[in-house]
Amino acid sequence: MEETSIKVYRYRWVVLLAFMFIAGMTQLLWITFAPITGKAAEFYGVSDLMIGFLSMSFMVVYLVIAIPSAWVIDTYGFRIAVGIGAVLTGIFAVTRGIFASDYMIVLASQVGIAIGQPFVLGSITKVAARWFPIDQRATAAGFSSLALYLGILVAMVLTPYLTIEYGIEGTLTLYGVISAISAITFVVLARETPPTPPCPPGYEERTLMFDGLKRLFKSTDFILLMIIFFVGLGTFNGVSTWIENIVSPRGFSISQAGMLGGLMLSGGIIGALVLPPLSDKYHKRKPFILVALIGLIPGLIGMTFAESYWLLLLSGFVFGFFLLSSGPVVFQYGAEIANPAPEGTSNSLLWFMGQVSGIIFIFGMDVFRTSEGSMAPSLLVLIGLVLVSFILALRLRESSLIGR
Repeated sequence: MEETSIKVYRYRWVVLLAFMFIAGMTQLLWITFAPITGKAAEFYGVSDLMIGFLSMSFMVVYLVIAIPSAWVIDTYGFRIAVGIGAVLTGIFAVTRGIFASDYMIVLASQVGIAIGQPFVLGSITKVAARWFPIDQRATAAGFSSLALYLGILVAMVLTPYLTIEYGIEGTLTLYGVISAISAITFVVLARETPPTPPCPPGYEERTLMFDGLKRLFKSTDFILLMIIFFVGLGTFNGVSTWIENIVSPRGFSISQAGMLGGLMLSGGIIGALVLPPLSDKYHKRKPFILVALIGLIPGLIGMTFAESYWLLLLSGFVFGFFLLSSGPVVFQYGAEIANPAPEGTSNSLLWFMGQVSGIIFIFGMDVFRTSEGSMAPSLLVLIGLVLVSFILALRLRESSLIGR
């Protein structure tokens, strides 16, 4: 049998880097106020909860925009979809900087940025599918996820420093300028497809979005994956949101909680550079999902009970390494088992589940904290949910597409 020659193009890395730039900025803009909640509340004369809503608004908006953005991604392609998201991100990041002293305009700008976010996040696997061969797609998705984690990490580390040096207005103005540059970079450099597809003839065929949705909800594997992602991303959002409250009852300081959050994200960044390429190398998805689920449990247990600082930091690193590195593998596995459903549809549906769980877990962890302020009961529930997810993951079937 004659083998079909597949050509890949170096320009795929240019497209990926341009996408990573704007993707990272969406996350930086989302989490900007988290490390300066108290200072921002004082600056705007509002409560801590109102500052928290500047970030929470992204989850709420995602629930509304997820399906329309998926339709745009799968109907018109990622370049137009991400272009829409990039333009919204750039414009409203600039308005957030110009009117940084007005809370209501900043909130409106956050909503504008939040509307653009699903167009970007929902395109992770679409970018990989358009430009990368099947045995490089988890790696490409891994780099995209790496950009998301770097955006959060930069915001967590730099925002307090920039706020001290330049104030909130100066910090938001700087972020607005960089966001505008990232938007222009994507619009100028991104291309929808290479001259020839990075896969054999017929592999690029896709169903229409709504036909794809019907297919997804008939797939046992994809339904199980949605449940697993619901628990995984909800756990990350809950833990990262309440990280100070999780450790403060055991006597850890705000700066120690910040270091824990930084190591958690650093673990995820390193994991995103390790697990997805290994998944591509060995042409397997399921084993890496299982390893991630079982591996994050010791980290979560340590974050719940550790009394020594070094053990707490180690636990945070382990938790981040396994949980966050599983994201790109899960996204790519979902796109493969959903085939020929469009990548934007499967990607956006998983993100949708994660946003729903994020809202539920964040509020639930606050409601069920003990009278002493401990969140250990909620964390024990999360540990149990991760164990259930591991059991469900055992039922997943390996992707047939990766083995072709």
